[in-house]
Amino acid sequence: MSGYVLAIDQGTTSTRAIVFNGEMKVAGVGQEEFRQIYPQSGWVEHDPEEIWESVLSTVRKAIAAAGIETRQLAAIGITNQRETVVVWERESGRPIGNAIVWQDRRTANYCEKLKRQDLEKLFTRRTGLLLDPYFSGTKLSWLLSNVKGARARAAKGELCFGTIDTYLVWRLTGGKSFVTDATNASRTLMYNIGANAWDEDLLDILRVPSAMLPEVKDCAAEFGVTDEGVFGAAIPILGVAGDQQAATIGQACFERGMMKSTYGTGCFALLNTGADMVRSKNRLLTTIAYRMNGKTTYALEGSIFIAGAAVQWLRDGLKMIERASDSGELAAKADETQEVYLVPAFTGLGAPHWDANARGALFGMTRNTGPAEFARAALEAVCYQTRDLLEAMHKDWKNGEDSTVLRVDGGMVASDWTMQRLADLLDAPVDRPTILETTALGAAWLAGSRAGVWPGQEEFARSWARDRRFEPEMDEKLRTTKLKGWRNAVKRTLSEG
Repeated sequence: MSGYVLAIDQGTTSTRAIVFNGEMKVAGVGQEEFRQIYPQSGWVEHDPEEIWESVLSTVRKAIAAAGIETRQLAAIGITNQRETVVVWERESGRPIGNAIVWQDRRTANYCEKLKRQDLEKLFTRRTGLLLDPYFSGTKLSWLLSNVKGARARAAKGELCFGTIDTYLVWRLTGGKSFVTDATNASRTLMYNIGANAWDEDLLDILRVPSAMLPEVKDCAAEFGVTDEGVFGAAIPILGVAGDQQAATIGQACFERGMMKSTYGTGCFALLNTGADMVRSKNRLLTTIAYRMNGKTTYALEGSIFIAGAAVQWLRDGLKMIERASDSGELAAKADETQEVYLVPAFTGLGAPHWDANARGALFGMTRNTGPAEFARAALEAVCYQTRDLLEAMHKDWKNGEDSTVLRVDGGMVASDWTMQRLADLLDAPVDRPTILETTALGAAWLAGSRAGVWPGQEEFARSWARDRRFEPEMDEKLRTTKLKGWRNAVKRTLSEG
């Protein structure tokens, strides 16, 4: 059988399809951005049909770029933006409305209502998550309450709920497979991560009928076979994982204590805690890192809502750069005597603050502040937020020990300036791998190993290779001063600050 494996990486702002060859090298790529829809302040939506069309288009581009026939693909792996919610009609496959994106904050008041009912501890104990609009459950409840007749139809089994992976598998298989994997399920506020099952008590609280929920499988499993009419051949879908878990797998963070951080639209750091469900005392998330062969591996996660999105803001909103890749070069020109801080709470603040009502702020501007200082502030904000996550993880996992080497991936890590500043502000080494497509690689490995055409876990881990290690070089006094300024800026940004 051919060793070619297709990874579909359906992200927040773009869809990528990557064909990997038998040596796990990139053979062909297709990528397309799609619309971001902002109906109101704090609301973010996607058109599910546009997402589907982008998947079809990018897959065809990737196959053509690889110079292969569709029938040469041994398997498909899917990775996706996680907490984004789609509801569609079981009979027709038509969505009942736009997808509500993970960044969307419309359910902030509902989350506060549930907190006032003293329910957050129950949700956290069962799901490892906090009551925040970020997660899928309250978004789904909102849709069922605000689309006429939706809740009654869902109870009759006429509607299907899914995160993007479920929706894509449904479409790819012509409606034959209604499934998800444990990592995506673990982000819904409805899945008991200890029992590995949908939680009836939480479903009752959110008023979500169980009839509309997909079957939950391991990350490497039989998810279905593509309808021949989609790509011209029947291809097994053998791997699914949410994007951050897929990146953890692609970075070969299979051992307890290993940590990765992905810098895409947001920033997400995961620390492998093995079979232990570590309960955070510092408002981090306990989540499923992956489930394979029926065995669950857990992780601590810190979620930052705005990372690369701040660079997009510089490019699209402020028109200060033409390309996202220009940000590091511009930041390097900034006046070092100006301490300008951007707290990018455009859609609230994630871990460890979890303030849905905070909004972005810029501190320290002078008359001489210009594009270079804006660029440096945007990139440093990502580094400062990563530092906040790392400190919280050390308190939960290592009782203050701080000897972590961070494996990084995502679009932002191509910038040497940003990675050096990250190492400087973390005061810790940062390792950039030779293969930056770790999210897609993780999904591809799940599928390829399941198909028997790629190596198993141990051999795959040995194949991980480092492109460069960034060692901290910043003076300790300067680092301390900058961190103090950052903490002050965050304190002044918090909605109750």
